[in-house]
Amino acid sequence: MSGPDDGDDGDGASAGPTPTAEGPAVGLPATRRRLLAALADGPVSGPTLAEELDVSRAAVWNHVEALRDAGVTVESTDDGYAVTEVTGYSGEAIAYGLDAPFAVDYHDSVGSTNDRARDLAAAGAGDVAVVADEQTASRGRLDREWVSPPGGVWLSLLCRPEVPPAHAPAYTLAAAVAVTRACREAGVDARIKWPNDVLVGDTGGRGGRKLCGILTEMEGEADRVSWLAVGIGLNANVDPAALPPDAAATSLLRERGDPVDRRLLVQRIVEEFHALRGDLRGAVTAWEEYADTIGRRVRVDTPGGVVEGEAVGIEFPGALLVDTGEETVAVTAGDCDHLRPVDG
Repeated sequence: MSGPDDGDDGDGASAGPTPTAEGPAVGLPATRRRLLAALADGPVSGPTLAEELDVSRAAVWNHVEALRDAGVTVESTDDGYAVTEVTGYSGEAIAYGLDAPFAVDYHDSVGSTNDRARDLAAAGAGDVAVVADEQTASRGRLDREWVSPPGGVWLSLLCRPEVPPAHAPAYTLAAAVAVTRACREAGVDARIKWPNDVLVGDTGGRGGRKLCGILTEMEGEADRVSWLAVGIGLNANVDPAALPPDAAATSLLRERGDPVDRRLLVQRIVEEFHALRGDLRGAVTAWEEYADTIGRRVRVDTPGGVVEGEAVGIEFPGALLVDTGEETVAVTAGDCDHLRPVDG
């Protein structure tokens, strides 16, 4: 018989997502998440799964069929059900083998993953990875348009850190490090531009082509963050023809010459971000290791005016240190341009 929280109706069909520990129904049904976890440990027989999940054999079969439809190949072997291949880009596919405590909230199309994360936060959710194949109303910093066609990694990581709001910039830096590491594992030499861009290559001495943008939004009290959503827009398998007509934009597909496994890419980003959020000062140190901005001449348009000079370092939780020639200024917010080197 079905358990009280398994998300199944009498015939074993999914009744929808289940609540997280902190709030609303989100992501995969609880039984399907438990089934994925059981299959990750190796072949499991149908009767054993039914007993462990407290559902009927018919319910197990229906969930296995749902996994197959989602791109998780489950075969019946002599030892039981076994996952032999994962080819899909879906909530089930991303959740299978994910080594981080994030529920996966997947959408084929959504207006904005950050807006979805904001709605989930308002309903009480936390530790959710909102993933979409396509965004129809995405945006970057300062409400700039961000093109989000199918094939990219459009991801927002919703969490509820017990930190003061002043530490929020470190989460943007942690996400940039996570993306950079994942892209490098995929064979692309990515680097980071302060404060929120991931670049590849160089364009006339002014930094590389833009591969990814990061937008962090939050709400909180004076002394504590209530929730924080880190939005990641990564041009993964985006056809170069679908990119903005700008030589400064690129994609992993363009740089590699062949598609990347987006499922694995998302998993690595989420896993790296989870590890880094537990050591924010270490995340800032790692950011400096991958920084393209440090050592360059920069012009930063800040709310208090333009700061120009050489970027010489980063200061927790994310201020850029700029040597103007007269003083070293800690810039906490602004639009940063890399300038061409000055001869002599």
